[in-house]
Amino acid sequence: MRGTTFDHIRCATKCTETEISQKTLAFHLLANIILQELMHTAPKILAIQFKYLGDAVLLTPALRAIREDMPDCELHVLAPEEVTPVFEHLPWLNRVWAMPRRRGRGNLSQTLPIIRALRQERFDRSVDFASNDRGAIASLLIGAKDRLGWEESGGFWGRRFCYHRRVAPETKSLHESAHLVHLLSGWNVPPPRSLESEIHADPSLAETAKRIFPAENAIICHVASSQPKKEWPLRNWAALHGMATRAGRNLVFTTARGEREQSLIAEFSKLTPDALILPMINDLPLLLAVLRRAVLFISGDTGPLHFAAGLGVPTISLFGPSPPGRWAPLGPNHQFLTGSACRCDGNSAVCTSQSHCMAAISPEQVWEHIRKFEHTKFRSPD
Repeated sequence: MRGTTFDHIRCATKCTETEISQKTLAFHLLANIILQELMHTAPKILAIQFKYLGDAVLLTPALRAIREDMPDCELHVLAPEEVTPVFEHLPWLNRVWAMPRRRGRGNLSQTLPIIRALRQERFDRSVDFASNDRGAIASLLIGAKDRLGWEESGGFWGRRFCYHRRVAPETKSLHESAHLVHLLSGWNVPPPRSLESEIHADPSLAETAKRIFPAENAIICHVASSQPKKEWPLRNWAALHGMATRAGRNLVFTTARGEREQSLIAEFSKLTPDALILPMINDLPLLLAVLRRAVLFISGDTGPLHFAAGLGVPTISLFGPSPPGRWAPLGPNHQFLTGSACRCDGNSAVCTSQSHCMAAISPEQVWEHIRKFEHTKFRSPD
């Protein structure tokens, strides 16, 4: 009876037993191929960085390490909205998410929709490079299947439960970019081919930047920093300006947009009435496009220094309170000078010493480093 039923089925489908076996085998082979493809689907990764400006630039080698190790991954970045222009034109990032907040202020009604949208992305992995309270909570709420963060003390009591994996910081002193790359050891991601930072200016702003800063082969000098103790004395900047003017070199001076920083450039203008001052630029994408036109950038340890270095502009950085081994731009186009040993309180924003360590860097030293660039062919701004 069973044989008769089978014969009827075989006749109805006009298939031989061999054909049925071949189709079954083909079905299993196809199913295995599909399963293997699903198992090897490139991961969807979210990198979280709730820090600011210079820190964002120094993160780019770690992001590049992820891309180099997993070239087919879908790589997203979540950062404060004012920082996102740093990442927006990196060609190897898939998407940049802006968290609508400013330093020291957040808006829950604006934040929750972003968290909800990120959760719907169903990330396979997330890595929180700052691992502060805000980043830890965001990591947990976004809900990636594998969450990576730092193993550090402090913060709210539940922070350690927000991550699946935690990596202890290196005990030895590392450059900040190498420190951030070390966090990826939790995923066995090797260091990138280079630790040099990388950002790109918006190419659509090139002509506007040229109108604002038309000078060719000009050197930009940034006189301000977020902390006064990191600033080179104005009298030294004035002396450097005099040396450059006598030698026929173009120096253009700039500052930050804060009230204190604006008063600083006003005071500098009184010392050097003939100095060229770059107009205030409040738009970060436009500022990056302008900095990209410089042939050389000189400043203390500040965000614009890292902008310039990431854009590929050679730099001379002036260090005092902060260690250049951790914060100076990396690469053959970047040099740094250090002042005397800093005796200030590490928590103080202003110099508390009788002798300012930054003042020990002489204008003659800086000028000598500028002259080193004169022996090479200055690149033309785009």
